[in-house]
Amino acid sequence: MATKARRAPRRTDALSREVIVEAATQILDTGGEEALTLRALTVRLSTGYGALYHHVANKDDLLAAAADAVIARAMTDVTAEGEPRETLRAIALSLFDAINAHPWLGAQLSRGPWRPALLEIYESVGEQLEALGVPEYALFDSAGALVNYILGVAGQNAANARAAKDVDRTASLAAVAVQWAQLDPARYPRLHKAAARLREHDDRRQFLAGVDLFLAGIETVRRRLPEK
Repeated sequence: MATKARRAPRRTDALSREVIVEAATQILDTGGEEALTLRALTVRLSTGYGALYHHVANKDDLLAAAADAVIARAMTDVTAEGEPRETLRAIALSLFDAINAHPWLGAQLSRGPWRPALLEIYESVGEQLEALGVPEYALFDSAGALVNYILGVAGQNAANARAAKDVDRTASLAAVAVQWAQLDPARYPRLHKAAARLREHDDRRQFLAGVDLFLAGIETVRRRLPEK
């Protein structure tokens, strides 16, 4: 006579929204957005659908809540006691590292500009730009350009890393460097010269160099803007 498969024992401790969101984040980090299903959550948490629906509405709610939680931690890690420029660099690096650790995050942030996660980023960046002396009427463009750079580059870097997770990065960069070195130096002089630097290319350092360029540009524009 066939025997029934054993069911995993139901959890006996209280289930909270925080516990659910943390479990969802772990699933997202491991398998990406496609791996996050309510069924997968019930298995991981040893609970039923009803218990989940008591705390979250649906998958979109879970994704948004997970993004909010990750960004909240990243922003909490930044202290705003130093010079505004250094604080902005710290914010940028904290977000870069958070998105790199959670590759699904970049796409999620682009879907919900009204979510607390993105609002917190804009508010923090705007506060530091204001402290740098950027006038109020220029804050929107300055903050928007810097935030878009941070999230765009960090998201693309994370996506590239996830796509090439089984590829040796050093070998891959070396192969591209060889191709660039073989380019016609008369037609591609800059790429030809950059080939040597590509081998030792550091995404995080280059990202921060871009942030510094943005901040230098914002400072230049600030000095040229007429008072209103």
